[in-house]
Amino acid sequence: MMHVRRRIRPFAAAAALTVALVACGGNGDDAETAQTVDTETTAPADTETTPAGDDTMTEATEDAAGDFAVPVKSSGDPFADLQGAADHVVMSAGTLSGGIAAAAGLEGDTASPASELQAGLTALLQEHVYLAGIALDTAAAFGFDSGEFELAAAQLDENSVALADAVGSVAPDKRDAFLDLWRQHIGFFVDYTKGAAGGDEELKKQALDNLNGYRADAGAFFEEVTGGALPADAVAENLKGHIDTVVAAIDAVAAGDASVFDNLKQAAEHVNGTAKTLAGGIVQATGMEGDPASPAATLRADLTGLLQEHVYLAGVAVKTAYAAGPDSDAFSAAAATLDANSVELSNAVGSIAGDEKGQAFLDLWRQHIGFFVDFAVGAVSDDQAAQEEAIANLQGYTKDAGAFFEEITGGELPADAVAGSLEEHISTLAGAIVSLSGVNFSG
Repeated sequence: MMHVRRRIRPFAAAAALTVALVACGGNGDDAETAQTVDTETTAPADTETTPAGDDTMTEATEDAAGDFAVPVKSSGDPFADLQGAADHVVMSAGTLSGGIAAAAGLEGDTASPASELQAGLTALLQEHVYLAGIALDTAAAFGFDSGEFELAAAQLDENSVALADAVGSVAPDKRDAFLDLWRQHIGFFVDYTKGAAGGDEELKKQALDNLNGYRADAGAFFEEVTGGALPADAVAENLKGHIDTVVAAIDAVAAGDASVFDNLKQAAEHVNGTAKTLAGGIVQATGMEGDPASPAATLRADLTGLLQEHVYLAGVAVKTAYAAGPDSDAFSAAAATLDANSVELSNAVGSIAGDEKGQAFLDLWRQHIGFFVDFAVGAVSDDQAAQEEAIANLQGYTKDAGAFFEEITGGELPADAVAGSLEEHISTLAGAIVSLSGVNFSG
């Protein structure tokens, strides 16, 4: 079952974690992006979150409510909570991209069926990479028979089912075949992880052979589903990149190499490209309305990937700080990868609103990450006052971010609406941080 505790060794000081982040470029002023969904996250229905006879997880959930300016939503399951926080910003990307595209007069429609498909595939495929990376890292730390891995694997499979549902929405009779094929390839990655962790070269080789066989099967599947719009060889070649990048991340985990964070990000970026390829083929095959390659659709897909990645990289960075300490090389590397995402988001904003506004966004965005860092320090050391101050600062940030987006969109994104949406981002990501603080990652 899952090993949890409310108290992990406290950090030397809040400043230590903040300084580590700042050293990677992570300070600044305020920023974030509009979010628009109420997501009350819960653990998978068939998974027991709280170990029998241990009320630690329940206490963590109750403590999370606190007396905060913005409610903090924590189920006690860090993997479910992190996924819930990610789901929220995916919806926010649709809202933000619509306002920005309208203000900038971008060609295309962010809400067309083709845009919806591309953004949805971007979210699901990228989430697959991050949830797989988190699950396999959890297995390496706690074992494949642990409660921790069971919970992480449950969230990964939830993503697999969602992907199958997406395929089923355009090819209903192929939904189950896709799910079987997809789950099979995840099993091969698990086998590779076992081989890497145990130094079993034969098991690694067999897993790679099986993954290469899967590439051919998946290529044939998508060629059939799209009536040749996605040729089997092209799909199989694209999947080679997926396999290579995920395997590189697994090898880094097994070696304890801090390059794992950049490797995981690279794997996620690869499948973002895959999503665009798949969306183009499906739209062509089905005659779906809209152009997934239009500037508006591209903006929505890009913001979807970047905002979702922000949540997962933030969760990974916090987990790394809890496990290795804020002064570790591992945390410095995780914080640097998170900041790379921040820079990419600012570049996306700057490409529409100009470099000056892009820099203003970056300052704002880095500041809000610093406030989440402050909250994480307070959560792991059970410092309620520090947590309350961090949430209050985050709430203040929502007003600054709301004003920012209202200005750059000429009112297409009203400040109050943006600020209200950002409060849900705070609720869900802070909740995931509380749940992460209840897991004994440091051993």
